[in-house]
Amino acid sequence: MEVEQVLHMNGGLGDSSYANNSLVQGKMIEMTKAIVEDAISKVYRSLGSNSKTLCMAELGCSSGPNTLLVAAEFVKTVYESSRKHGRELPEFQIFLNDLPGNDFNCISQWLMPKFEEEIGNINGGYCFVYGAPGSFYGRLFPSNTLHFVHSSCSLMWLSKVPQGLEMNKGNVYIGSESPVSVSEAYYAQFRTDFQTFLKCRSEEVVVGGTMVLTILGRKTETAASKECCYIWELLALALKQMVHEGVVEEEIVDSFNIPQYTPSPIEVKKEVENEGSFIITHLEASEISWAACSATNNDTANHKISAYNVAKCMRSVAEPLLVQHFGQSIIDQLFVKYQNIIWDRMSKEDTKFINVTISMTKRQE
Repeated sequence: MEVEQVLHMNGGLGDSSYANNSLVQGKMIEMTKAIVEDAISKVYRSLGSNSKTLCMAELGCSSGPNTLLVAAEFVKTVYESSRKHGRELPEFQIFLNDLPGNDFNCISQWLMPKFEEEIGNINGGYCFVYGAPGSFYGRLFPSNTLHFVHSSCSLMWLSKVPQGLEMNKGNVYIGSESPVSVSEAYYAQFRTDFQTFLKCRSEEVVVGGTMVLTILGRKTETAASKECCYIWELLALALKQMVHEGVVEEEIVDSFNIPQYTPSPIEVKKEVENEGSFIITHLEASEISWAACSATNNDTANHKISAYNVAKCMRSVAEPLLVQHFGQSIIDQLFVKYQNIIWDRMSKEDTKFINVTISMTKRQE
């Protein structure tokens, strides 16, 4: 499976689209708002009054209401700071990056008018927004051009499925019964990819520029921890049910593995320090309930509604990968089973996603 060609969230505005099923990701961004504002303010102050242009990149932007949330915050934070300190408002360049399969048309047709309306009351400056398709595990922008880089819920995706997963039968990710070699293979691929990511950004970010990255991860140092693997273990269980019913062949399930790794804060810190281009200014792990996939607080008490929304969220994320491997015909049935399994577990357990957020500044050369 060529991950770069297949990996993208469900586009459009339909019932299974990422745009309509990314509420929990939006809440994750909201949780890091203070960290983002601090990073933006820090880089703007460091540039002095001679800076005429500020450049930001949103990496893994996808297509939905979260795509331009931080971009809007970027413009607003600089605007308020410029007013406070009596500085001329700079021009803004904002790059929206994702893999080529992302629904960039939806961004331009639906999201850009909303973004323009939101920042329309900011006078005296220009804001230029560009699409930048391509993998962030390679160079995307000219050297020393980016002042601020943001990414949320994207960097846990790997550039490819790790090698050496032949013994991971019955799982679609690291599972509680996976051999240690499986965790090691996933971790090795994460280290390679994250080092590449940091090296590429170190060439693109200006000295003193900042990055804020939020990665789906874990608090514990155990890679097979339930707090990061459970959501995929339940999907594997739904697939096993379909194998038992004769709908899917066992060999096809055994050959499917999610190209993702959910790191711990210590693992993230280690790779940043080893690469050496950035100084860590903030590092934390936070948690958010699976029930946050639902729109209202009343839904969180109704496990059936919450499970339905969690399953839809995961479908909007994983469907393209699943269709490429299993075909379209099983998808509806798979997610009905998945929803029922999630419903059972949410009624009995406190289920949460864990996020690792890191803020960093590029070192003096």
